[in-house]
Amino acid sequence: MGDRKKTGLVLTGGGARAAYQVGVLHAINDILIESGWQPERNPYDIICGTSAGAINATALACHADDFNHGLQRIVGAWEHITAEQVYRADSLGVLRSGARWLTLFSFGWLLRSWKANPPVSLLDNTPLVSLLNRMLNLPRLDAALNDGKLHALAITASSYTAGRHITFYQTEADIKPWVRTQRVSVRGQIGIDHLLASSAIPLIFPATPLYCEGRREYFGDGSMRQIAPISPAIHLGADKVLVIGAGRLLEPAIDPGMHAQYPSLAQIAGHAMSSIFLDSIAGDIERLNRVNQTLSVLTPEQRAQTSLRPVEMLAIVPSERLDTIASQHVGSLPRPVRMLLSGIGATELRGAALASYLLFERSYTHELMALGRKDAQAHKNEILRFFDCTAATEDETRWVEGESRASLKPGLI
Repeated sequence: MGDRKKTGLVLTGGGARAAYQVGVLHAINDILIESGWQPERNPYDIICGTSAGAINATALACHADDFNHGLQRIVGAWEHITAEQVYRADSLGVLRSGARWLTLFSFGWLLRSWKANPPVSLLDNTPLVSLLNRMLNLPRLDAALNDGKLHALAITASSYTAGRHITFYQTEADIKPWVRTQRVSVRGQIGIDHLLASSAIPLIFPATPLYCEGRREYFGDGSMRQIAPISPAIHLGADKVLVIGAGRLLEPAIDPGMHAQYPSLAQIAGHAMSSIFLDSIAGDIERLNRVNQTLSVLTPEQRAQTSLRPVEMLAIVPSERLDTIASQHVGSLPRPVRMLLSGIGATELRGAALASYLLFERSYTHELMALGRKDAQAHKNEILRFFDCTAATEDETRWVEGESRASLKPGLI
């Protein structure tokens, strides 16, 4: 790849909400091909993903040698996805995980009777292993890295054992691991276990054991404690970064009416999920903007004395509330799951934020993908400028959210 500028792709977490990312990527690919881009060419030198975004990221990386073909396969997978492909949605499976888990919540003394096999999560995501094996071709990923079709892949997860955030990365380049406060990086070969760990939504899916630095640790969703989601792409050498979120960065407040009801368990859980999945990327963009402003007032001599460097960024996030869309599709969930979620208020409008992460059903994912395509097409000119090879100017970094647009300056983290 030489010394040319490297483009990074950052896909954030969000469970079923990650279908929106695929819609955005699909539209961007169409826009690039219409402009003369070769269909098989991979637009992203560095691909980073977290949670469900890690699954999309790895699937893309596995087809870096024929990007358009790989993207069409991913689109097809999301177009035909069902909850049963991600977690046990049958009555027995729900009883073994969710019902026992909720009972434990209510009657903690029963833990003694489950000492040998306690419930560990609301849902059992064992079926996800089969889905990942069908979606991914990891030897092809190794070949893409060896052949220079891809510069690096990074997947993030959070260690319950060590209380730290870890970025696992795979590359053929000479990139040394980095260490920051409560977040470190580990170089190695990425496998399905890393994806299971990164996408293990807290309390919803079970933690995944990984061997890290010579010892076994249990990991959960990479969005937890991820204070700098854009950082891995920068550390891996990205000069410009496309960020695709799975929730609005500026959520409009919901009018509670004259008298607000006491929040349901699902409403509280959805609020916590939003803090995990959405707030970090918004905070990272704000932090990046502050660093940009600082860099802009430095003299060339002062800039030469710092390791900071300017990085162009384009962020695309949903123009509509995904929990509102989810509330219209809760009925498509399998009946056992629907009954389980109704018990904690997740089938109500105010609790739909939680359901929006678990709605791996075609009616919902189709609508999210359509929204992603619409949002990307609405900003076609910004996308074309972002993928132009000309040097970035101070006005070329953009933050795109539906019809909103705010200028950001180049920066780094």
